[in-house]
Amino acid sequence: MSEQTRKWVYLILLSLIWGSSFILIKKALVGLSPVQVGGLRIVFAGSFLLLIGFKSLRSITVAEWKWITAAGFLSSFFPPFLFALAQTQIDSGVTAIFNSLVPLNTALIGTLLFGAIITKKQILGIFVGLLGTVALIAAGMEFSPNQNYWYAIFILLSAMGYAFNINIIKKHLTHLSPLAVTTGSFAMVIVPAFMILIYSGFFTEVWSNEAMHMPMAYIFILGIVGTAIANLFFNKLIRVASPVFAASVTYVLPLVAVLWGIWDGEKLNAYQLIGALIILLGVWMVNKKRKAPKTV
Repeated sequence: MSEQTRKWVYLILLSLIWGSSFILIKKALVGLSPVQVGGLRIVFAGSFLLLIGFKSLRSITVAEWKWITAAGFLSSFFPPFLFALAQTQIDSGVTAIFNSLVPLNTALIGTLLFGAIITKKQILGIFVGLLGTVALIAAGMEFSPNQNYWYAIFILLSAMGYAFNINIIKKHLTHLSPLAVTTGSFAMVIVPAFMILIYSGFFTEVWSNEAMHMPMAYIFILGIVGTAIANLFFNKLIRVASPVFAASVTYVLPLVAVLWGIWDGEKLNAYQLIGALIILLGVWMVNKKRKAPKTV
């Protein structure tokens, strides 16, 4: 399989997997707290990765662990908690749309902190994306008063974390295998996540409650497939594509998430749809950059 074909395969698989993650979080929150959802997701994913990838950690040098740790906390530790917290107040489909800001943040952070070159069209795309975000939040506050759109801040913080992660891996860790990067990232966050899970009362209040078995099953699927395996695919994608292309998984991801949301009874009004389309227009403009020899 050619490099060009592989990056599109990874992109489509990730869109389907991550697009389905939001409905799993929503279902898990029926019985679990946001802290328990986030902690359990990390513990399941980290345990699976350490089981299959522990030996790969030998390839990571002492100097590289600082980048692994930064990537781990920014993309594997904080977002699971922040997304779960956001979805206590915002529909799963809308949450996925807000997550579409990742490519815009990737371009902005790459330019400001990692020496990436940005074009005028990309700058315009960033502003268009921000305009769409404001429109989406305003429409949500106006037409969905039962939802607290201030919680969108948690999604935006997660999007920033993902953007930092993409740039860190692309600049400092592409010589390592995706398995080593992913396993190392979760190795650094699994212990604090487990400690948080203990203090959340999970093992005293939830573990023995049969009614919680289904929410835990949702998180098990989310942790293994939607987090561990998806992160492996994503790190493979980063190796063969540009940071902004890798972040473009958020093109298809919202569509998958919105379809799941509609299936579950969620509604998306016309103004929210317009805001979503403006965001995706901004993402498209950011991706229409000058072509590089190896990556698009």
